[in-house]
Amino acid sequence: MNFSSKAASVFCPGGRSEGEAFRSTRQLGVVAHADDLEIAAIKGILDCYEQPEPAFSGVVVCDGAGAPRQGELSSLGQEEYRRLRAEEQRQAASIGRYSAVIGLDHESAHVRARAEAVGRDLDEIFRHLAPEIVYTHSPADAHDTHVAVVLELVEALRRCPQARRPTRVIGCEVWRDLDWLPEARRVVLDVGARPELQTELLGVFASQIRGGKRYDLAVMGRRRAHATFGRSDEADETSGVVFGVDLTPLIEPGGPDVLDFTLGLVSALREDVEARLARLRPGRS
Repeated sequence: MNFSSKAASVFCPGGRSEGEAFRSTRQLGVVAHADDLEIAAIKGILDCYEQPEPAFSGVVVCDGAGAPRQGELSSLGQEEYRRLRAEEQRQAASIGRYSAVIGLDHESAHVRARAEAVGRDLDEIFRHLAPEIVYTHSPADAHDTHVAVVLELVEALRRCPQARRPTRVIGCEVWRDLDWLPEARRVVLDVGARPELQTELLGVFASQIRGGKRYDLAVMGRRRAHATFGRSDEADETSGVVFGVDLTPLIEPGGPDVLDFTLGLVSALREDVEARLARLRPGRS
């Protein structure tokens, strides 16, 4: 593959060739930063873990060099930190039996500025990969870089020939939960399997955890909480749930604008709250 950054990389665990890794990819995660795959795309990772041939691949768009560094990591320069985060992502790919992990190595500021090179790199990826399912961030995420990645991904998939587009695109929670979505708009992903593997994958990213942010504990706690609080009228059926939103309509012919689509989700929440209060308040007609 020909990418914009000289530091972009493709890592295929187990010594597979790029061609083999790309042909086997059935589920793909496209995210902003190293460790976002293991948060947003864990359903794809788990589903493919037992496959005879690795079938999950990941794309990390940003280099991660600009993240805040605390404690023992504060002395690292940006380049050293970038290399550390890339190495952690490769370790996670090996542990999780990914088919491949692609690092595009863009600066976060360039991604937020919607640099053309990001879209070109995604086009290059989708010339070689034709996944059935794609996981990414939610367009309602609270992190600007995450949302910029969603926008770039949707545009890249719209540029793909119809026959090569995925059958499903799911936006998952990272920097904003999706438990506020009404049930009819919520994709419920059962991730109760292999909690030890999930914990190990999250624990690989010491560059994040040692900086004073215990993502490993928080992510597993959120999944457990969603499994319990997702439904009030049923016993827990799993020990872990990730909520997502179905973004597939965005890549269909004549699909809605991302802004209109996302504001429609917010309107659905308003309608849900309004209907419940109208039904229950005293003196209703």
